[in-house]
Amino acid sequence: MKTSDEALAQAASDGDSEAFGLLARRHYDRLFRLSWRLTGHKADAEDLTHDILAALPAKLRSFRSDARFTTWLYRVTLNAATDRARKAQRRRAAREGWGQDYTRRAAEAADAAQAQDWLTTAMRALPAELRETVALTLGEDLTQAQAAEVMGLSEGTIAWRMSEVKRHLREMATEEAG
Repeated sequence: MKTSDEALAQAASDGDSEAFGLLARRHYDRLFRLSWRLTGHKADAEDLTHDILAALPAKLRSFRSDARFTTWLYRVTLNAATDRARKAQRRRAAREGWGQDYTRRAAEAADAAQAQDWLTTAMRALPAELRETVALTLGEDLTQAQAAEVMGLSEGTIAWRMSEVKRHLREMATEEAG
C-alpha cells in the first residue's frame, strides 16, 4: 500500500529523512515542471526547485494535514518563484539603475521573443497572476477549483482570469497578424 503524501509530510516534519526522501522523489518532477513554467528558463527552474527542496524540511512544520499536500506544495512553489523574481528585480535595479535595467530587459524580451515559440512568448507577456493561473490550470492540469484552492482565491476569480488570458492571447494574435 502506498503511503499518502500527507502521512509522509507529517513523518518528514518529525525528522524522518526516509519519508522526506520519498516525498522529494515523488514530487521532484512536478516541482521542476511548475518552476520551469513560472521562470521560463531551465537553469532558473533547476535552481528554484533545489531551493524549494532545501527549504522544505523547515517548511513542512507549517503543513496542515487538513489540506492536500500537493495543494500546499504548489503554494510553496508559487511563493518561492515570486520571492525569487522580486529579489532578482531588486538586485538588477540596484546594480544597473532604472533606465539601464529597462533597456536591458527590453533587449532580453526581444531576444526571447525570437528564440521561443509564439505561445511561450505570449505567456510571458501576461501579467504574473494570469501566468500563474495558466501554469496551474493548463500546465499542471488542475481544475479551476483546485487552482483556486492553491492560490487562495475563489473559483469565479480563476474563471475570470482564464477569460482574461484568452482575451490577451486574441489581442496579441491580432496585433501580430495586422
